[in-house]
Amino acid sequence: MTTLLTALLVLGTTVFASVPAHGQAAPAQDNAEITRLFEADQRVRENIKPEQFKDRTFVTRMIEGDRIRRERTNVLLKEGKIRTANDLYQAAFMFQHGNRPDDYLLAHTLALASAAKGNKDAAWIAAATLDRYLQAIGQKQIYGTQYLNRRETGPTMEPYNRELVPDALREMLGVPVLEKQDARLTAMKTAGVLAK
Repeated sequence: MTTLLTALLVLGTTVFASVPAHGQAAPAQDNAEITRLFEADQRVRENIKPEQFKDRTFVTRMIEGDRIRRERTNVLLKEGKIRTANDLYQAAFMFQHGNRPDDYLLAHTLALASAAKGNKDAAWIAAATLDRYLQAIGQKQIYGTQYLNRRETGPTMEPYNRELVPDALREMLGVPVLEKQDARLTAMKTAGVLAK
């Protein structure tokens, strides 16, 4: 009897070990479609040279591709198909490459949700999306992730509130410290281009 009871306990433990407890869902799987969209988004941006931004056809094609990927990502989001930390992280990039303040604010929210689910890589995109949102609404960026190339000034990070966030916090978020930002900006100004 004891042997039978032991065997049943071992069998029960083995069978039910992988079954979630009542009220708990099985871990969600990454969405393959958002991964494909993210990979396409990043592929467009690989090895871009500054002079390519002078090519109207290239820029128009990139913007149109971004719009299509963003619209599909929005559908997936509304259907509840973006659930994992990785899905949220990848979706954040689709909206970071938008063209409206609301795109950047949604990107920021997605990045925060990804970080809340444990994705440590999401910290940088959370900072970058907030900086882009702030600049889009006419406010100063606070982390120093956004570099612009203006006709009047050439490469710049302005408007930028450099004092609000200390370098220690920037480092925690994966953002270069002020000294490194300044060196990069100087290199861009010297080259007369916006570096990647």
